[in-house]
Amino acid sequence: MADTGTWNGIVTAPALTKRRYLALWFPLLPADRWHRTHGSKPADAPIAFIEKQGGAIRIVALNAHALRLGLSPGLTLADARARVPELVATEHDAHADRLWLERIADGCDRWTPMVELDPPDGVTLDITGCVHLSGSEAALAEEIGRYFDAIGLNLRHAFAGTPDAAQALARFQTLPALDEHQAVRRLPIAALRLDEEAETALRRAGLKTLGDLAARPSAPLAARFGAEMMARLDRLLGHADSRISPRRALPALIFERRFAEPVARTESVLAILDDLVREAAAVLEERHQGGRQFVGRLYRTDGMMREILIETGSPTRDPGMAARLFRERIDALADPLDPGFGFDLLRLAVPVVEPLGSSQLGLEGGQLGEEAMAALVDRLSTRLGRHRVRRFARRDSHIPEQQALTLPASETIDPLPWPISPTGEPPLRPLHLFDPPQLVEVLAEVPDGPPRRFRWRRTLHEVKRFEGPERIAGEWWRVPVDRLPQPAPSVTRKRMEGDEHKSSSPARPLLTRDYFRVEDARGRRFWLFRHGLYERETGQPAWYIHGLFA
Repeated sequence: MADTGTWNGIVTAPALTKRRYLALWFPLLPADRWHRTHGSKPADAPIAFIEKQGGAIRIVALNAHALRLGLSPGLTLADARARVPELVATEHDAHADRLWLERIADGCDRWTPMVELDPPDGVTLDITGCVHLSGSEAALAEEIGRYFDAIGLNLRHAFAGTPDAAQALARFQTLPALDEHQAVRRLPIAALRLDEEAETALRRAGLKTLGDLAARPSAPLAARFGAEMMARLDRLLGHADSRISPRRALPALIFERRFAEPVARTESVLAILDDLVREAAAVLEERHQGGRQFVGRLYRTDGMMREILIETGSPTRDPGMAARLFRERIDALADPLDPGFGFDLLRLAVPVVEPLGSSQLGLEGGQLGEEAMAALVDRLSTRLGRHRVRRFARRDSHIPEQQALTLPASETIDPLPWPISPTGEPPLRPLHLFDPPQLVEVLAEVPDGPPRRFRWRRTLHEVKRFEGPERIAGEWWRVPVDRLPQPAPSVTRKRMEGDEHKSSSPARPLLTRDYFRVEDARGRRFWLFRHGLYERETGQPAWYIHGLFA
């Protein structure tokens, strides 16, 4: 099924110092995907893929059988069935086609990591520096043709010095040419991929090929058809530099194994991954670096690719630990590893590396405490998922509720140091915070004085010692609002019933809080605050318990 076109674009050795691109065009992608997923042969019946456009149902794609019968995309379904009564119509699934194209691009990673999608039915590969692995561009083209022919995909391809020219040659070249420059100039103006109105206007002006356009002065053309058309023409002719944007960032290190006979056993896959990890560890050791992510990509012979990612909380080059994490991840997969007819390529990538000095052992040997904890975190994150193993990190805020947050334990940040009380002094913040703070009833000698006794959860506490107040105001620049539970209007200080109210009040501007660290007669320590400044923000401040000290 692979169609290499009339001019293969292979250049001589002196030109290989420049960038080279390979465009793959799958002209029957919707039909090939449909036949593959439904298990039917391409020649079984004429099939049209339809969608509603405006007020009519039109054909957007056809299989090879329907094309041979003279049908073409753009026809209405009624017109097509009048010509071919046996035509089978099915809804066009653009999303499924996109996923299929992504899968094709995954398979193209086996030749180069520099792969870009050219939707809806193309892929562009930057093959600069990769051709020698196959021997020549001709050998690479033959290898790719066999690969996609085995999968059941119709393919046209072309090599060129720019990605735009490569895609244009793959899609529109029909006549032989002596070289790339001549081949591009002979392409029809449809290669510019303009809208229908602009393309029609160019044809009416007698401009049929890119060479016709290139022979005209650029200023009048830009004034009539826009600067974007001229920019596209420059990229096609190689007058302007253009590069692809790879769908994946290039990893710092790549190691791989290719097999003449596919590997089907999971244990064999793990053993090969172990070898690749050891190779990566040796290179990282030489560079005094470590990796925080290791990605195993397993390429099946049918074009499927399976990716297995492990992450560590700190840079590492320990091959034993990385191998264990890969085993943990494979064992924990919700969708078990399915080799199909086998894997013919295994690749290990280290996306990002960081400086890592020599490791230090304890006096009695073995890992130090922090390293052992990091190894435990890595194993738990790999087995349970990185978002299920979390740790606390300090946040730079004076609001108590916002001074801590949880992050994935394997995530690296520059942490702020936790405040440490002077030696022998009790902590300034409680071990446990209530969210939201709980309403309490407090008796104080004066409205803006410290608490003398308070009732919380139907228990009366006599205050023997206190520290405070510590005044905390709201973030005025954010205009926040309070959502603390409010006292019921019927509650008075004399009743002292003390049950906190669980319902939240309507939002209102934040009031100042005066915090007190108090200790009752039994030695229990609480963190209370008075909500609102007496006679300046409120006439009757409410009291809340916000936390408990250890």
